[in-house]
Amino acid sequence: MAAEPGQAPVARMDQSLDEFEEAFERESEIDLQRREDLRLRAANRSRARRIVKGEQRGRVRFSVLVLALTATVVTVVVVMFEVLAWLVGG
Repeated sequence: MAAEPGQAPVARMDQSLDEFEEAFERESEIDLQRREDLRLRAANRSRARRIVKGEQRGRVRFSVLVLALTATVVTVVVVMFEVLAWLVGG
């Protein structure tokens, strides 16, 4: 390229500036994608923790329900036999 001595470095600087801008844009896109991926992974972990907590609460509630029903059955049976014994013996 036969040009004036002052023009060659300017064209080369423009080219390296363009390359720098393109590289910056690529890095920005990569960084944006990385941030989006991190946000999605954090949301998925949060959702998974919420599901696990819900399952644990469900197990505890079910256990309390089973204990309450068992206590109710035992109480009703004892009272029923006490009343039957009172009626038959009385």
